Amino acid sequence: MLTIPHLALTLLAYLVGSIPFSLLVARMRGVDLRVAGSGNVGAANVWRTCGFGPFVAAMSGDMLKGALPTLAAHMVHLPPLAVVTVGAAAMLGHTRSIFLGFRGGKAVATGGGALLVMAPLVALAGLATWGVTFGITRISAVASLAAAAVCGVLAVALFALGMLPLAYALFVWGAAVAIVVLHRANIRRLRAGTENRFEKLF
Repeated sequence: MLTIPHLALTLLAYLVGSIPFSLLVARMRGVDLRVAGSGNVGAANVWRTCGFGPFVAAMSGDMLKGALPTLAAHMVHLPPLAVVTVGAAAMLGHTRSIFLGFRGGKAVATGGGALLVMAPLVALAGLATWGVTFGITRISAVASLAAAAVCGVLAVALFALGMLPLAYALFVWGAAVAIVVLHRANIRRLRAGTENRFEKLF
């Protein structure tokens, strides 16, 4: 049953998720992410166009906008499925931002922030996978897709062991599918061998 706290936090999560932190961080450096680098308004494009320091700031903001509403839902003792809808609303805000004409980024960091509250072990495994894969390939899309795959598989294992509620497992699987779908243009470029690679990390 829907409750007022659930509805309020879901709406708040969408609005917070809609705040384009990466775009704002880049704009402070005189860069418009929509026309620079890959054209994506996510943290990876901040790294590409502005450097590592601004990337850390942008990624932190994007993760927090997923984590904080989800944590609030958890702290007011909403049931797991309601917590999931709050986290999903934050991701939706990032990908379909009300402040950007219902356009946005690919929700990797925002989804990771929400997942850090629901399933810290899965989130940390995904973060480690992203870091290792990116370090090897220097391609953000490959790192994001690898992290989504690892999180999905780990969620299956933890759910089977009774260590992850079904609602949170469904969030992981749904988020992994969403990330793949949102990277479909990157996947086409990867297959064609034309995907952008980071030439300089720091």
